[in-house]
Amino acid sequence: MKISFKKTYKFAIISALYISLFAIASVLILAAIVFKVTFQSMLWFGTIFFFTIYTFSFLVIQYRVERFIYRRVKKIYDDVSLLESSTFVNQPITTDMETLTREVKKFATDKKLEIEMLKIREEYRREFLGNVSHELKTPLFTVQGYISTLLDGAMEDKNIRKKYLKRAEKGVERLIYIVEDLDMITKLEVGDLNLEFSEFDIVDLIQNVFDLLEMKADKKKITLAFENDRIQPIFVKGDKDKLQQVIENLIVNSIKYGKEGGLTEVDIIHLTKKKVLIRISDNGEGIEKQNISRLFERFYRVDKSGSRSEGGSGLGLAIVKHIIEAHKEKIYVESEFRIGSEFSFTLAKAKEQNMPKALT
Repeated sequence: MKISFKKTYKFAIISALYISLFAIASVLILAAIVFKVTFQSMLWFGTIFFFTIYTFSFLVIQYRVERFIYRRVKKIYDDVSLLESSTFVNQPITTDMETLTREVKKFATDKKLEIEMLKIREEYRREFLGNVSHELKTPLFTVQGYISTLLDGAMEDKNIRKKYLKRAEKGVERLIYIVEDLDMITKLEVGDLNLEFSEFDIVDLIQNVFDLLEMKADKKKITLAFENDRIQPIFVKGDKDKLQQVIENLIVNSIKYGKEGGLTEVDIIHLTKKKVLIRISDNGEGIEKQNISRLFERFYRVDKSGSRSEGGSGLGLAIVKHIIEAHKEKIYVESEFRIGSEFSFTLAKAKEQNMPKALT
């Protein structure tokens, strides 16, 4: 790193002044007592002597500061610059101790925050790897168990063979599902997933999701409906397939955590002339407050035991968040434990001329 010195003369100026005042006072007192010098002579002599001593003291002190203190301050900068802190890179060196202290404190604070963030990321990495291992291990062991049983002799029985192969196939399908979700979320995080924007009717898309999930909802006697029965077509702009995945994931979650005989409602609200809000609410078990901030983390599950039995990769909400953010939109969540949850996200409206008149 190239070091540039920002010189300060404050220390030398004040120190030289003190030395000069002491020297001139001593000399004048001595001259008055010993040599009986007249007042006018003392005045001229004192002025010349003061400026001479002051100039000499200033130059010596400043030189010594630059030679002694700068070297040590430079060493401090060199040491911290090894850590490649942006606080110190290409910054001029100063011998002002207050400034230096402030910069070092800022450097220490930044490093402390950086270390804390690294610890959080390391903890998150360990948790993520543990979750990935757990999610992949379960179907892998299932497939391995069925295949091993067949190889140990059960293959001779046609009925058992067919049943076990079907169960092994389900395990493989779950593995593929998890890997595909991991691939998608990786692409979303690095911005490598291309969105195909088009203008489409969001009401029709939601109705298609209702039809697709009708049988799943019927198993728990959960009703899927629009909050407004008379809702009209509302055209929005976005990637239709990805937004269908968003709505499907949110409604699947509301069914998964919904109570028997419950209700999942979807409402579309006109926020502004350019934005709509899609709101999906249920009267299910809800989410405890301490879990809400972590809902969109990969593999994070509110119910560690029951949710896995319901299926899913544990990546649904993380994918939802990334898809919405890829559209430059926002997603929100509100929930009250044992009362219900509400997920909502914004979308851009299609151009006015392409939109039929809609009811709010």
